[in-house]
Amino acid sequence: MDPKNPFKWRHFEKEIILLNVRWYLRYALTYRDLEAMMLERGLKVAHSTIYRWVQAYAPEIEKRSRPKLRKTNDSYRVDETYIKVKGKWKYLYRAVDSQGNTIDFLFRAKRNKDAAKLFLKKMLKSGHTTAPRVITVDKNPSYPVAVKELKSERILSKDCEIRQIKYLNNIVEQDHRFIKRRVKPGLGFKSFHTAVRTLKGYEMMNMIRKGQIEGIKKGEIEKQIKFIDNLFALAA
Repeated sequence: MDPKNPFKWRHFEKEIILLNVRWYLRYALTYRDLEAMMLERGLKVAHSTIYRWVQAYAPEIEKRSRPKLRKTNDSYRVDETYIKVKGKWKYLYRAVDSQGNTIDFLFRAKRNKDAAKLFLKKMLKSGHTTAPRVITVDKNPSYPVAVKELKSERILSKDCEIRQIKYLNNIVEQDHRFIKRRVKPGLGFKSFHTAVRTLKGYEMMNMIRKGQIEGIKKGEIEKQIKFIDNLFALAA
């Protein structure tokens, strides 16, 4: 994708492309739903074309939005949820802070210590995060081992506390619902690569919806739309 002209060679207006991508990532719609909705408005767009738009622009929205995120607090709640790819369950690692703000996410094929450690390292490197004072996890035995290794490697502070208290993780388990509702209409993903690119868009749209962008609060829909347009220089 040309960073200066991200819509080069596209056969539809950039406003139409970004509208379809934004709606797909924000609402529980299928590609065929969007195809029908565009047809009602006099535009004939194949669902496969909308799919290609989402694959191209969902990760781009995530990448361009990250520098604009507000800082999270130092109380991490970490958990993983299941996402189906080609009929098999894969694992989406997710973390929120004590106020429900998304810290980070990572999609992995396996649920083990290496995956947990990789996710924790990714969180700690994120530009919008605060060094954790405490990390709350469930009873997954991978996390204490991963935390211990990160402390020994001086990637994580030795003062950081890890708690295995399931009820304190209700906040992140409830937050999974937004992502699960997006995945459900499509009955899972056909490939791991497709899942990774689409989930980046789902997650960032969830963060925007929750008011995690600097200067934009939860519920300020018009500002959220304008923010996404500005990412691609669409706003007047």
